[in-house]
Amino acid sequence: MLLTQGVTKGCIRAASAAVRHVNSWSSTTWVSCSRTHIMAGRTALIVYAHQSPTSFNSAACKVAVEALQEQGCKVLVSDLYAMNFEASATAKDITGDLKNPQDFKYGEETLEAWQEGRLSEDITAEQRKVEEAELIIFQFPLYWFSVPAILKGWIDRVLSQGFAFSLEKMYDNGIFKDKKAMLSFTTGAMECMFLPDGINGDINVTLWPLQNGVLHFCGFQVLEPQIFWSIAHTPPAVRTALLVAWRARLNGIWEEKPLSFASSALFDLSFQGGFRLTPEVKEKLNAAPHGITTGHHIGKPLPPNNQTQADTENAKTISDILT
Repeated sequence: MLLTQGVTKGCIRAASAAVRHVNSWSSTTWVSCSRTHIMAGRTALIVYAHQSPTSFNSAACKVAVEALQEQGCKVLVSDLYAMNFEASATAKDITGDLKNPQDFKYGEETLEAWQEGRLSEDITAEQRKVEEAELIIFQFPLYWFSVPAILKGWIDRVLSQGFAFSLEKMYDNGIFKDKKAMLSFTTGAMECMFLPDGINGDINVTLWPLQNGVLHFCGFQVLEPQIFWSIAHTPPAVRTALLVAWRARLNGIWEEKPLSFASSALFDLSFQGGFRLTPEVKEKLNAAPHGITTGHHIGKPLPPNNQTQADTENAKTISDILT
């Protein structure tokens, strides 16, 4: 009973916050004829992972398609469940003979297959979409603090070595450094449960493996995540308000500033140096109140909202210290 009361009160607070959020977006007029003309010719890809066409995730996907098309953008959608997309990375992803069938190594085999044009058609079709897109939106429900298995399979199979990354081309020197990407997802939990003192822990820590370890690693400019909190406990009117706010945000998505990550220039990018922060950088950062990023905390308090807000005081402080 107490839990139910807590959830109800949390929904009321979430509803109020959502309405304030909608009003803040609505106070700015984003779309104009000239701006729509500028957006024409741009391509966005939505990688969508939800089983039900009546879900909130489906509604968010449809809003994104409509909002981007209204700007004159070409929109590609990979509906993974409808496509019955294969989630497992196996030798079936390679056509022709394997280089070393007795000691199969997926990364090495797919690298050679990509170089020789021998990846399976479902992978190459998705890679063509990624190549064409200037913005990729991943739309999904948060499962076990991560993405659904079918979306993880898309990441594992499509963002293959050579195509999406290499040892020479990663992070801010990554292959997709001229493209933008973002996560848009629903949660079962309330926002307060994902605060630093919440039972689920800091959402910034949850998002670090996906946003830094996948998107930023491949070079993407990572935009702030679009998080729809506790959708199962959200009243219909608030759901509508959230979609209105999402549409408004998409109208200005191309101009958004990306999240801050540690520059590769701060590290000794050699095997001898261990790909670690240089001694000079560490010395300068002694005066910083927080770590550089959620992952590069260097034994200091985590920088607040490093994975959820593009404009943070910590990013400015770190920049000032290092310059």
